[in-house]
Amino acid sequence: MTIECVLFDLDGTFADTAPDLHFALNQVLAKHGRQPISYQQIRPAVSHGSQAMLKVGFGIEPDDPRFSQLQKDFLAIYLNNIAVQTKPFDGIPALIERLEQRAIRWGIVTNKPAWLTDPLMRELDMHQRASAIVSGDTTPYTKPHPEPVRHACQLAGVDPARSLYVGDAIRDIQAGRHAGTKTLIALFGYLSDDDEPSKWEADGQVSHPLEILHWL
Repeated sequence: MTIECVLFDLDGTFADTAPDLHFALNQVLAKHGRQPISYQQIRPAVSHGSQAMLKVGFGIEPDDPRFSQLQKDFLAIYLNNIAVQTKPFDGIPALIERLEQRAIRWGIVTNKPAWLTDPLMRELDMHQRASAIVSGDTTPYTKPHPEPVRHACQLAGVDPARSLYVGDAIRDIQAGRHAGTKTLIALFGYLSDDDEPSKWEADGQVSHPLEILHWL
């Protein structure tokens, strides 16, 4: 079957956002008199959002009374530093050019809220090239619910059955599968040692973005 649209998760698949998120978390830790954490500690948590990153940094859950303010501080610092070190993963710009040359549409489906997704995509100069950008608050649902992926296919004007979703977390693969797309695991993303991608029931795995072209 011909793939007419390739959709990407944002953090850990399309863009390497971990360095700027690492900086923001360490700024919040310093503000509260805590020692910084290493990049290696935070990288596997990035795909799982601010809750996971704050758990790594502060050892707290969302029901902790301190959580809400810490999250606000963390995201405010991140917004002001959203594209200092962040850039597309090596191979993504070339992949996007090749997709566009083949008239294959592409887009983003992320759980990141739009007030963070949109400025980041603008800073990466990719916002006008994407056929669909679906954030965590674009629909009433977030991944692993399939609705964000379905909505992205609708925006791109493509049948989910002729689409491919690429992500680095099990929720990405679940969302794509239940939306009816083909799915690929981005092994170059923010997987942890505890992840078992072979059990995620994806259609394939890639170790570099340009391998997607071979898969297509």
